[in-house]
Amino acid sequence: MVTQAQPLATKPLAKREPDPADHTTCAVMSDILNRIGDKWSVMIVGRLGHGTKRFSELKRAVEGISQRMLTLTLRNLERDGLVVRTVYPEIPPRVEYKLTPLGETLLEPINALWDWASVHGEDIARARERYDGP
Repeated sequence: MVTQAQPLATKPLAKREPDPADHTTCAVMSDILNRIGDKWSVMIVGRLGHGTKRFSELKRAVEGISQRMLTLTLRNLERDGLVVRTVYPEIPPRVEYKLTPLGETLLEPINALWDWASVHGEDIARARERYDGP
């Protein structure tokens, strides 16, 4: 009998409100949301969703990111168990990054956000023009 790995359990965020009295849970949730919600993490996870990438490929793919910020973001994603870094003993060393199974669970919400932004980008631009006025 062949068994398949079960996907990580996920519940909609609306059903997972932390208890305001549980300060530890609130702090952890805040830290996690800050990490996966920053623009560089979202961009990197999105790019790695298309497969393993070398550092230089990510640098080219994530417009506007500095080498230092890419390095810091990748380290944080690796620390959080979302990305795995593999170093090959070559000269010069080859380093590749890919999503872990946990990191792959972020692709669905990230893709949903990108789809939403694509659909509503013009609406946001019009709202900004109205707000900023003539």
